[in-house]
Amino acid sequence: MTARQTLAHVALLVRDYDEAIAFFTQTLRFRLVEDTRINDEKRWVLVAPPGTTETALLLARAATPRQAAQIGDQAGGRVFLFLRTDDFRRDYDEMRARGVRFVEEPRHEAYGTVAVFLDLYGNRWDLLQTTS
Repeated sequence: MTARQTLAHVALLVRDYDEAIAFFTQTLRFRLVEDTRINDEKRWVLVAPPGTTETALLLARAATPRQAAQIGDQAGGRVFLFLRTDDFRRDYDEMRARGVRFVEEPRHEAYGTVAVFLDLYGNRWDLLQTTS
């Protein structure tokens, strides 16, 4: 028997819950899946791109100086997350209109069309439309 597993959440360090929620829901048009207060300082906040049913970002407010130092650099300067789209040009144009900062022009690769953008903290993302 083969086990079925899925990736449920990816933690993303943030400075502030509300500013992160605003960026992801207003600028990137993600949906707020859950925002549950755990205690006075901690919340369980999940956001997900439209159309996603299983995987979400867990917005995790940095709780220590070490964690705070990693905000915006969780992958050491490499692309950290990949946002796949079914219409690159539509999403690229809409994201730019909403103020998303792309750090390169779109390019065509063997696997699809891609451009790197930054989230509100400087983490690098790929906007990607695959050819398959």
